Amino acid sequence: MGNFFSLFRPGLLLGCWLAAGPLCAQPVAETIRLNQLGFYPNAAKVAILVSETGGDTSTRSFQVMTADGRQVVFNGLLSHTRTNPISGKLARTADFSALRTTGTFRVNVPGLGHSYPFAIREAVHRNLAIGALKSFYFQRASTDLPEPFAGRWHRPAGHPDQHVLIHPSAASATRPAGTTISSPRGWYDAGDYNKYIVNSGISMGTLLSLYEDYPDFCKLLTTNIPESNNALPDLLDESLWNLRWMLTMQDPTDGGVYHKLTNPRFDGMVMPSNARPDRYVVQKSVTAALDFAAVMAQASRVFKDYANELPGLADSCRTAAVNAWQWARQNPNALYDQDAINNQFDPDVSTGTYGDRNAADEWIWAAAELYLTTRDETYYTVVNLFPDDKTPLPSWPQVRTLAYYSLARLSNQLTPRGRKDLPTIKNHILTLANTLRQDVNSQAFQTPMGKTASDYSWGSSAVAANQGIALLQAYRLTNDKSYLAAALANLDYLLGRNAVGYSFVTGFGSKTPMHPHHRPSIADGVEAPVPGLLSGGPNANAARQDKCAGYTTTVADEVFLDADCSYASNEIAINWNAPLVYLVTALEALQHARPAPAKQASKGRTGR
Repeated sequence: MGNFFSLFRPGLLLGCWLAAGPLCAQPVAETIRLNQLGFYPNAAKVAILVSETGGDTSTRSFQVMTADGRQVVFNGLLSHTRTNPISGKLARTADFSALRTTGTFRVNVPGLGHSYPFAIREAVHRNLAIGALKSFYFQRASTDLPEPFAGRWHRPAGHPDQHVLIHPSAASATRPAGTTISSPRGWYDAGDYNKYIVNSGISMGTLLSLYEDYPDFCKLLTTNIPESNNALPDLLDESLWNLRWMLTMQDPTDGGVYHKLTNPRFDGMVMPSNARPDRYVVQKSVTAALDFAAVMAQASRVFKDYANELPGLADSCRTAAVNAWQWARQNPNALYDQDAINNQFDPDVSTGTYGDRNAADEWIWAAAELYLTTRDETYYTVVNLFPDDKTPLPSWPQVRTLAYYSLARLSNQLTPRGRKDLPTIKNHILTLANTLRQDVNSQAFQTPMGKTASDYSWGSSAVAANQGIALLQAYRLTNDKSYLAAALANLDYLLGRNAVGYSFVTGFGSKTPMHPHHRPSIADGVEAPVPGLLSGGPNANAARQDKCAGYTTTVADEVFLDADCSYASNEIAINWNAPLVYLVTALEALQHARPAPAKQASKGRTGR
C-alpha cells in the first residue's frame, strides 16, 4: 500500500527531491508541453514549445538536462514553426527520441526556461495503469473504503441500495410502483452518486475488451483492493463489482433492464454516507437492455475461465444476455425520454438522461457479442452489422465500433458466415485508424487528438483515449508500428502535451486537476483529489453548458477550467476512465513484451 500511495506527491518538486541544483530555483516554463510522467527508452520523445502568434520564432537550440540542471545529456534544435489552426498559436518541436539513457530529466530552452521533470525508463506508465484502474475502486457504491486500501481517501459506505423504489415509469404487474428491490454495489457514474446502465455498458465493454486483448499482462496488475489476493486479476475483480450490480437491474419476470438507479435530483456536494434521499429504478429502455446484453455476453466469455472461482456466473451472464435481447426484440421502440416520463409520472427525475434517439448501434454491438458467445448465426444475420461504410469512434451513444473490435479480436472463432465478412470488419477498423494517423506530424502538437476543433466536445479526454484504442486495434491487425506511435502520442497528449499544459489525470504529473467536479474529492476534506481520475478536458462549449465563472477563452482546445463548478470541462466519469485504463495498460503490455534496448550513453548527442 505504501508504494501505491507514495505516487501521489506533488510532481513539480520531483527533480529537486533528488538533488539540489541550479534549475530548482527557476520557474517552470509553462510554454514547454510534454508528457509529465515520461517516456519509454525505445519510443519517441517529444516536447512542444508553444508561443503566441508573432512571437520569437528564430532558430533555437534546446537541451535535455538532468533534473537538477547539473548535466546536459542531449543537445538538439527546435523544429520549424507550425501554426495551430484552432488557436492561431505557434508550435515548435523539441525531438529527443535518440536519448535512451534512463533517469529523470528536464527539457531546457536557453533564454526561456525548463520543463516539468519527467522520467525515461521501462514501464514508465505502469503506475498510471494501476492508478487509473484503482480509480474505479474509489467509485464503488455500497461499501466502506478502509484506509489500508483507500489511504487518506478512506470513507464510510454510502448508498447501500438495499431498498430501491420502483419508479412509476418502471412499474409492472409483478413490481408495482413504490415496491422495492435490492440493487447494491456498482460504481458511481461520474461526479455524482447515481448508477446508469447505458454508461456502465461502454465502460464495462472497454475494460473486458482490455482483458480479452491482453489477458496475461492484466494478470500482473495489482491495485491493492480487498480482493487483490484472490485468484482473479484485479481488473476482473473490479469489473465484477459493477457486473453484479448490473445483474440486479434486470427484471427477472420479463428480461427488461431498468435504465438507471438514481435519486430524483442530484445530491449536494456531500460525502456518499451523507447523501440520503430516496433512490429509484427508472423505466426499462431498449438501449439499456441492449448495452446490458452486450456486456453480459462478453462477461460470459471472460468469466468462463474462472468457473471454479465463480461457479455458475458465466452461465448466468449468458442467460441474462439472451433474456435482455429477447425483451429488446419485443420492445424496440422503448427509448428513454426523461421529459415524457416527467410529464406523466411523479416524482420528476432530473439526473443524467443518457437518452438516445436511435438504438441501431446498440443492436449491432449486442448482436455481435451474443453471436461470438453463443456461436448462433441468427444474431449475426438478424441485424445489419454494416449499414454503411462509417466507423464512428466509440462513445456511450455510439457503440457500433465495439462490435467490430470484438469480431476482429475473435476472428479465429468466427463461423463461416462471420469469416466471410472479416475483410469488411478489418477495413472498418483500419479506415478509422488511418484517418486518425494521417498527417499527425503536421499538427501543432503532433498528436491525432486535436486535428479538428470537433474533438473538443464534452469529455474530450475520452475522445483522445478512444482514438488511442482505435489505433491500437489497427496495430493488432497489422503490426504496423506507426499506429502504435500515434496511440502513444495521444497518451502524451493526456499527460501534458496539449494546449492547456495539464496532465488530465489527477495525481499523475506536475500540473494536474486539483478541483475536479467529483463529490468525494470536494467533500472529503483532503486537499488532493482522489487519484487516477481522468478529467473531461477542454470543451469548446463548456462556458455555455455549465455557466461556471472563470473561463478566459473561447478557443476550442483551451476551454478548460480547474474548478469544481466546471462540470462541462472538469468532471470525471467511468466511461472516460475506462478507455484511459485500456490505452495505458495496452501500451505497457506492448512495451513489456519487447526486449529492453541496450543502454546508450548520449551525453552531448545532437538531434534535430
